[in-house]
Amino acid sequence: MSASPFRSVVITGGGRGIGAALARACAGPDVSLLLIGRDAARLGEVAEDCRARGAEVEVAALSVTEHPALAAAITAFDARRPVDLVIANAGVSGGLGDGRAAESFESAQRQLRVNLEGAVATVAPLVEPMRARGHGRIALMSSLAALQPVGDTAAYSASKAGVLVYGEALADFLAPSGVGVSVICPGFVTSDMSARYLGPKPFEMSADAAAALILKRLARGCERIAFPWPLVALIRLSRLLPRRVSRYVLSRVPVEIAPDRAM
Repeated sequence: MSASPFRSVVITGGGRGIGAALARACAGPDVSLLLIGRDAARLGEVAEDCRARGAEVEVAALSVTEHPALAAAITAFDARRPVDLVIANAGVSGGLGDGRAAESFESAQRQLRVNLEGAVATVAPLVEPMRARGHGRIALMSSLAALQPVGDTAAYSASKAGVLVYGEALADFLAPSGVGVSVICPGFVTSDMSARYLGPKPFEMSADAAAALILKRLARGCERIAFPWPLVALIRLSRLLPRRVSRYVLSRVPVEIAPDRAM
């Protein structure tokens, strides 16, 4: 049996990183998964791993920016296997250009469309069905960058802050219905995305460890899942400081983010 209490799960960004680790952690007998991502080959590999653990798995090779196709895939899966957990996990990062040139509009727009708009597009088809059933959990992948913006990744920080605020507002709206909303704010998790971050990565976790922690807290109904706690505590402390002071402290930390060559 899967250690997860969830039996019908939708995960976007399911082909790599935290998304793949979450899929494997959820997989087990009597579990149905819909994995969504852009890379069909990677999705197929994760799907086979999950099937080996006893899960029934469907895949949809598409981007969360393909809104009609995304809604159709999720709605069809929900009709067959009423969803009790959706994890809007798909995300991209950006960063500065060559020679520390300012982040381009195209890069910023892509991050906002995938990270924020894509998250909303993922959960939207399930809000009313879950309300009608009176149960279910919506999980939105934000970041500690939503709590402590990073100068080199302004658009990424903004997109994840948008996810955080959207999730908190959605939780208020859905609270009377019995549907729960969780916003996940991870720190550094080993992945292709974090590999582009060339500065220090305090308290970095493996994707498997992060997935186990996330699922445990989702099962408990936590509305905000922020980790690791030492980094969360430091961020809370820094937010009490005047902005000019925290900016000075952050400027002492060597940070470099490699340009996203997938653009």
